Amino acid sequence: MAQYLLIVLSAFIVAASATPLMRKVAFKIGILDLPSARKVHSRPMPLTGGVAIFVAFIGSLLLLGDRSYVREVIGILVGATICSFMGLWDDKSSLRPRAKLLVQLLAAGILVISGVAIQLPWLKAFNIVVTLFWIVGITNAMNLLDNMDGLAGGVATIASAFFLLLAAMNGQYLVGALAAAVMGACVGFLLYNLNPARIFMGDSGALFLGFVLSALAIKLRFPGLSTSVSWLIPLVVLGVPVFDTTLVTISRLRRGLNPLTTPGRDHLSHRLVAYGLSPREAVLVIYLMCGALGVVAMFLMQASPRLSYAIAIALVLALGALIWRLERDFVRRNQAPTTGG
Repeated sequence: MAQYLLIVLSAFIVAASATPLMRKVAFKIGILDLPSARKVHSRPMPLTGGVAIFVAFIGSLLLLGDRSYVREVIGILVGATICSFMGLWDDKSSLRPRAKLLVQLLAAGILVISGVAIQLPWLKAFNIVVTLFWIVGITNAMNLLDNMDGLAGGVATIASAFFLLLAAMNGQYLVGALAAAVMGACVGFLLYNLNPARIFMGDSGALFLGFVLSALAIKLRFPGLSTSVSWLIPLVVLGVPVFDTTLVTISRLRRGLNPLTTPGRDHLSHRLVAYGLSPREAVLVIYLMCGALGVVAMFLMQASPRLSYAIAIALVLALGALIWRLERDFVRRNQAPTTGG
């Protein structure tokens, strides 16, 4: 555990040091998020925080990681690097959605070729398709979740902390080291990203974090636990980005919009603010949701298969009811007549 803590600390120090430097670079080269009607910030915001997260992640592993496992994670590192650089390019030049999807599939394909793939007791081709869908889905889910100060970075911190605990409990140093690096890098970045943010992670950070977290979920193993149950655990840990993306997808499809390319203030965080919470309070509530789901995931590791599926069904029903309630209130607010003053 001491090695994990050293990786967390080193990633934190690198991210905390690199983030203000990347903020200055963003202003010099013009990688900025400009204000608009759908955005909360009223001044140009740097979009290079993801570069600091990337540097901290790689740097901490090179400094303190065990060199013997580097070959095992080459697919993860190459794929994550591709996603991060594509995100930076998108922040600078705005790539077409189809081009971004193709690059994400390329990165996911590299991961599969390197041997990182879902291993359910079905046909290999089916597992490959599910793996590609999972990686691209979680990568984009984290990108969609990055819509409020401190939100994506905080959720990634909590999710990686639970992945670290699960890996440590199951003797998986590789996953634990990677999760520790993500956790430390995100905490260092959050020093400058919590409300009021001074820098955003941009697509370079959100896509990078989504890709790495999706890969960690696949790499995580539970010796002695049936795969019929073990696949639920990482899914629950990443339940917040999955829920937010599901909510937005259902809402936008209902309105005849493209779920991934349509910008809007219809995410879980925006809806909590519409209920009267401040942006800080909305982010804190989502942090608590992420933490609660992580605790449920820890319990699932110890529960019987029957109890695990009962809990999973209860979660699906509860989150489904929450989506119904949020969408119903969203429709009512948008149909309410406006009054003049």
